[in-house]
Amino acid sequence: MMWNGVQQTSGPPMVGRHAEREAIARLLDAVRDGLSGVLVLTGEAGIGKTRLLEYAAARADELRVVRLTAVEPETGLGFGALHRLLRPFLNRTGRLPGPQRAALDAALGLVAGPPADRYLVGLATLTLLSEAAADQPLLFLLDDAQWLDRESAEALAFTARRLHADSLGLIVAVRDGLGDNGLFDALNVHAVTGLPESEARVLLSYGAGRVDTTVADRIVAGTGGNPLALLELAEALAAEQLSGIAPLPDPLPVSRLLESRFRCLVQALPPETRTLLLLLAAAPSDDTGMMWRAAGRLGLSARAVQPAVAAGILGRGTPTAFRHPLIRSTVYAGAEPGERRRVHAALAAVCDAVRDADRRAWHRAEAAEGTDDGVADDLEAASERARLRGGYSQQALFLSRAADFTGAPEKRAERLLDAAQAHLMSGDAPAAGTALDLAAAGIRGPAMRTRELRMRATVLMFQVVVADVPAMLMDAVTGLGTQDPRLTWELLREALHAALVAHDTVRGTSLTEVAAAAVVARHDQDPAVRGRDLLMEGLARRVAMGYEHSAPVLRTAMDLLAGGGGIGNANSPFAVMVAMACDDLWDVEARRRVADRLAAADRAGGALYALSMSLLVQAHYELWDGRLGQAEVRYAEFDDIVAATGFPGGGDLNRIRLFALTGREAELRAAVLRITEMRSMGHGLLRLLAQHALALFELGRGRYGQAMAHALEVFEADPPACGNLVLPLLVEAGVRTGDRDGAAAALARLEERAPLAGTPWALGTLALGRALTADGDDAEKFYEESVELLGQGPLALEQARSRLLFGEWLRRRKRRSDARKQLRAAYESFDAFGAVLYAERARTELLATGETARRRTEDTRFDLTPRERQVASMAASGLTNGEIATRLFVTASTVEFHLNKVFRKLGITSRKQIPRAIGEPGPVTGE
Repeated sequence: MMWNGVQQTSGPPMVGRHAEREAIARLLDAVRDGLSGVLVLTGEAGIGKTRLLEYAAARADELRVVRLTAVEPETGLGFGALHRLLRPFLNRTGRLPGPQRAALDAALGLVAGPPADRYLVGLATLTLLSEAAADQPLLFLLDDAQWLDRESAEALAFTARRLHADSLGLIVAVRDGLGDNGLFDALNVHAVTGLPESEARVLLSYGAGRVDTTVADRIVAGTGGNPLALLELAEALAAEQLSGIAPLPDPLPVSRLLESRFRCLVQALPPETRTLLLLLAAAPSDDTGMMWRAAGRLGLSARAVQPAVAAGILGRGTPTAFRHPLIRSTVYAGAEPGERRRVHAALAAVCDAVRDADRRAWHRAEAAEGTDDGVADDLEAASERARLRGGYSQQALFLSRAADFTGAPEKRAERLLDAAQAHLMSGDAPAAGTALDLAAAGIRGPAMRTRELRMRATVLMFQVVVADVPAMLMDAVTGLGTQDPRLTWELLREALHAALVAHDTVRGTSLTEVAAAAVVARHDQDPAVRGRDLLMEGLARRVAMGYEHSAPVLRTAMDLLAGGGGIGNANSPFAVMVAMACDDLWDVEARRRVADRLAAADRAGGALYALSMSLLVQAHYELWDGRLGQAEVRYAEFDDIVAATGFPGGGDLNRIRLFALTGREAELRAAVLRITEMRSMGHGLLRLLAQHALALFELGRGRYGQAMAHALEVFEADPPACGNLVLPLLVEAGVRTGDRDGAAAALARLEERAPLAGTPWALGTLALGRALTADGDDAEKFYEESVELLGQGPLALEQARSRLLFGEWLRRRKRRSDARKQLRAAYESFDAFGAVLYAERARTELLATGETARRRTEDTRFDLTPRERQVASMAASGLTNGEIATRLFVTASTVEFHLNKVFRKLGITSRKQIPRAIGEPGPVTGE
């Protein structure tokens, strides 16, 4: 039985490994039962990972087993391993949704097309394999995963994280110390360690027969119970050493000892056989035809394999397969450089110049010495083909190798800059930084310098370190001069985005300085991106010139964007800028329309990072409408994407407003503490958002002095993101604490800005501020106006707050009957929302009017897990199982599994009952 280049052994029976065997048995049982399972086996070379994969294959009755062993020489061939793994199922790609099929076809080079999004490729892999598993349960066994090309590893890790109820199992073996980019770390990882002493002795005696007790103790201790080391030592040591007469090697370093053992075995073979082994190690493991053609060019005959088979290097049943993966890597690493170049030259010569152009370029590079422009040009051409497939890691690798063979310093720097850009596209910011460092010596002229600085800024943004980014981009603007006005504007737009996020933590420049430069730099607008550019100009005016100069520009921008135009190819940060502008205009309707449009485009394109930002924007508009459960669904999906992609920024930091409204004080304060600790990284705005959330929380608790302190800090900073939203909180806190000056200052700002914004939210908030500060009966008409205006949009939470304050005012005026009406409506709203603190505040006021009100009790909908809540909410909105699966990047069978659990927990039997059970509106369609 062959493992794509590694022969299954027929050695001693497995000794011990009870925990690992039980884990494998559980996984296989789950797959047979229609569920899924993933197991990642890690450990040093020879520890028994491959043997455990063989054990799993032997016990996979009724399952279709697919196996793959990754090999070191092919780590640079993007999507190469994935192509080999999926080859048996490619006849099914016609069943994939259109975007998934196009992405997978482009990634595997099956058709020409735009670059494939790596997460759409992962989703296509998931869909394809789950469809195949519906016919017969599948078990995938992947050995030596540390040698996977990055694109394949990402697709497989993405698939593994999304498996749940798909009749599909995946067992991965990864060697310690060589790294797999951490892509499998979030999965079910089991470290395979050495055998216990008693079991190690059993295995040693199997290989060596009788062994002196003291010698056995030393061998077991020296090898750490490594099974391969025990067996190889049993064979390699002389009888005198095993009996204790002759000394043992001291010490017994396992990995080095094994490699040395295999190297000695290889060195003892005839030269022709050694060359053939090196060829086998360097050639594609699934293309024996290419290998034998190269062997012919090297003058090697088929008889050369026989000494290697006799020595136990190659398998007897499949004489072109190494007995163990470690032997292959030892052969390749131990060869003389000149011999390696000769073998690669032979492989390059037999590669088809069209069908195997990338592999040919790679082998030519491995065969070359010194600078070679021809080799460099071939590698650059291969990098472009990789880019067109969406294989950005492969593109970066080809470009970096091309730079190695490039003599001209400036051309070398250009290729390294291109490599850095490719690394950024693949999400590997540290590798991009390394490429930029290597390019630095050859950078010439302002254009290259500008490009370098822009990418260094992007690296910092990837790492969520924002403070130095604005100054870096401003330096790029200065260096560029007047050469390219459009590029200057793009740089300033990016600098403004970073400066708005960093706020008062910007280093080397200031938010005001960046905004002023952006205002001056505006030029003739491109209609395709007019809405986006106007929005950024409006935000720049807001900082540099004041609200009255920004509101009309922002209103024009949002009208364009909400109408579906002027957005261009905006990416993830733009959703954050949209949120800032809409909050500054008190425009929740535009926020909803634009965010929903961005999210739909992100889903269709598989742009997960962009989608994650859009989800946060959507979560916030759900909060303002009192849909706290739906907001949690958005946050949970955001966290799911962060976990799947490795992007930073997940967790509770984004839920601070939700925690404030639901009264989860411990979680709120823990998140605020973490935000405070991140301030030095350049997250000044996040800290202000935290202060806004604390003010909201303290008002709910009735602790007006604390609320006043938090709100004042936001008021003084006046950021676009929450500077206006804090105004009604400050008015309320000022009135309750007797700080009439503070309340008056907040109301004055409302009086100035709300009419310029002109939305029901803005005018309703203004009316509320007037009501809170009014004397006598004038307050009543303002309260009524506020309630009416806030009811015109999806602002149920804000309207309930207005009703609460109105009811409190009425009770203080001794108008108990009228107060009950407002307080009852406020209480029922807050209670339905799950806004615990405000519900309790309303309940207390209601009790003071003489009316009873029961405390809120949890219902069954809150027994749902976040994933179950997501699925239930989407089903309630009318989505089919297939549509839900596409949105959540899972399979339809997984959706069905979660829905069945939802039905059981909620005690319902039909999809039509879901909306009522979870407190959300329908309609729902059957599937």
